[in-house]
Amino acid sequence: MAMNEDPANLDGSNPEEARKPVDPCTIVIFGASGDLTVRKLIPALYHLFTENQMPSPFRVVGFARREKTDESWRAELKEGVHQFSRTKSVDEEKWSTFSSNVHYCQGDIEDSKAYGHLSDLLAGFGDDRLCQNLLFYLAISPTQFAPVVANLSEAKLLRKGEQGRSWQRVVVEKPFGQDLVSAQRLNADLLRFADEHQIFRIDHYLGKETVQNILIFRFSNAIFEQLWSRQSVDHVQITVSENLGVGARGGYYEEAGALRDMVQNHLLQVLSLVAMEPPATLEPESVRDEKVKLLKSIQLPRPADLAKQVVRGQYLAGEVDGHTRPGYRREPKVNPRSNVETYVALKLFIDNWRWSGVPFYLRTGKNLPLSASEVRVQFRPTPSVLFAAQLGTRLDANAISLRLQPNEGISLRFNGKVPGSTMRLRPVRMHFGYDAEFGAYTPEAYERLLLEAVAGESTLFIRRDEVETAWKIVDSIRRSWEGRPLTEREFYPAGFWGPVAGDDLLAAAGHSWRNPQKA
Repeated sequence: MAMNEDPANLDGSNPEEARKPVDPCTIVIFGASGDLTVRKLIPALYHLFTENQMPSPFRVVGFARREKTDESWRAELKEGVHQFSRTKSVDEEKWSTFSSNVHYCQGDIEDSKAYGHLSDLLAGFGDDRLCQNLLFYLAISPTQFAPVVANLSEAKLLRKGEQGRSWQRVVVEKPFGQDLVSAQRLNADLLRFADEHQIFRIDHYLGKETVQNILIFRFSNAIFEQLWSRQSVDHVQITVSENLGVGARGGYYEEAGALRDMVQNHLLQVLSLVAMEPPATLEPESVRDEKVKLLKSIQLPRPADLAKQVVRGQYLAGEVDGHTRPGYRREPKVNPRSNVETYVALKLFIDNWRWSGVPFYLRTGKNLPLSASEVRVQFRPTPSVLFAAQLGTRLDANAISLRLQPNEGISLRFNGKVPGSTMRLRPVRMHFGYDAEFGAYTPEAYERLLLEAVAGESTLFIRRDEVETAWKIVDSIRRSWEGRPLTEREFYPAGFWGPVAGDDLLAAAGHSWRNPQKA
């Protein structure tokens, strides 16, 4: 080992690494009886507590309409941690301490008097910091955001702007509207009662460890940043696949579809991180400025080119992992003649110096062969002169794959010689896996995002102009589908990697989809 190497840095576990300061506060969850609270939020907060990352003191207050006591709600939450947390277990002593800080407040979000009860509960904690430093998590329908923030403001629990050393923040879940107009209206409603820096729009994809690592991978490794441009990259593929159908979410999906549900947020967020320019600093606004610039640089497909750049699809009955799946039109609460898309593939171009002429292919779909999220950067092929006699034009191009989930990691594909007396080549890979390098512990996305919100770090949250720019892209595509039924080439059996039309999209440019593989 070289003398100037710090052993603590070799495994990334430097105990002196500074943590973000977190002030004593109360986290108020609206929608405390909902699925998100039980499956994600409370398990995340419990794990933060067990790892000594929660502030001291802290409180968690659940606000919902159903009649419950502190004890009955805590029992429900404990069962949720048993069932849904990443450890699937509860340390009884730690749970006892954690749950003693968890309280329930019954109330209707439309009833202004209920917010008085909430205020009284906060005041009863006996520490001014617990009733002044407040994180309001709106795990409710977006149509309920406006009345909640209005009532919080009226009760003087949410104060707009800077308040000295105290703070209040509002975390809102997607969907951020249904189109550009509704997103603008929603943002305006929120900004009546809170400043932009107080609003944390959450997309859980941005909390995933490998998504966060995209910027580190790109901008801290000179060998890769030098290749990250039109001079070296042939095209980029971003795939977010799901091996489940819509199931009980048929009613929601009829309103949303894959374009609104996945492309407007998850895929465009990943695209912005993959393709953005290096920010001037790692300050939140600097990073978010570059993401917005990238989104604004995306060329909107012209009406005449939409059929060549956008494909939708819908799953038919089929089989996934040995299980028979019904077609989308047979799912509960789905119109039997529905043309709603369960699959989308896009070919986008970015109108800037770095990426001019490089196609970015994005796709997402339900009832595909496996659930995976992956970015594949396909490099330009080398001239085939040297190996033409053995391989013709079949020499495999190099590629970097960033696996976002599951089995998070990064792979570099290159060509190597097969041992033997002949000049045979075969693609091989160098692979970095998070579990192998850092151990099995990888925090859940909600753990990171909740901690960032408590600390007031907004880098991993979405700014107003990001939301609205993404909706402009999606709205232009949706308008082209209005009144147009699906064609035969746009249907695909469950268990396939999408419709034939999706393959045609890439084949037109001599490309083909590289499907994620099971680990």
